[in-house]
Amino acid sequence: MRRDRTASDAATWQITSVLLGYPDEDLRATFPVLRNEVSRLPARTGEPLTRFLAHAQATPALQLAEHFVETFDHRRRCCLYLTYYAHGDTRKRGMALLEFKSAYRRVGLELGPDELPDHLAVVLEYAATDPVGGRQLLLDHRAGIELLRMALEDATSPYADVLRAIVSTLPALAGDEREAVHRLAVQGPPTEEVGLAPFAPPESMPVALPFPTTRQVDLTGGTRR
Repeated sequence: MRRDRTASDAATWQITSVLLGYPDEDLRATFPVLRNEVSRLPARTGEPLTRFLAHAQATPALQLAEHFVETFDHRRRCCLYLTYYAHGDTRKRGMALLEFKSAYRRVGLELGPDELPDHLAVVLEYAATDPVGGRQLLLDHRAGIELLRMALEDATSPYADVLRAIVSTLPALAGDEREAVHRLAVQGPPTEEVGLAPFAPPESMPVALPFPTTRQVDLTGGTRR
């Protein structure tokens, strides 16, 4: 049973890694294959991914692409770079990025020149290759993943279903993890007084402003006002 769960989680991570890429024509061409793979997953991951793929296939290409850019490039809470949530634009982020790269090298995963190691799609691709190490990386950045899920749900984005599938592969939040998510939602990522150039290209980095603090956080089903 445990082996079956690991295999289905790895398959989920591989599929969601693809779905979190920019929805160009090459990605759209894979949708029928992905739907076939999703049909083999357990309901906890298969149902949300089936909903997302149905939406993605029914949505005009330009509209889906515009939604992707608006969601992930223009919304600070919907950042796909996991170390941003944990470290903001502080010096600690550089060390965290190196740790990601070291983990990838151990399994022979080499990144392209334009790929950053903490992008959630890259982390999921690694997790599909090395489920033990990948699960640990996802758990290490659980607070950021939960905040991303809540932000997508709050924005009523179809991509919330992709995050729901990812979260369903992880254990329920423990008390200290729930506190970490709440603290991150209220305070935002860490900041540093000393000037520091961003570790990602400027166009891919969220604006370094405090997160809004006027919202209540529901860690079981998204955010509520």
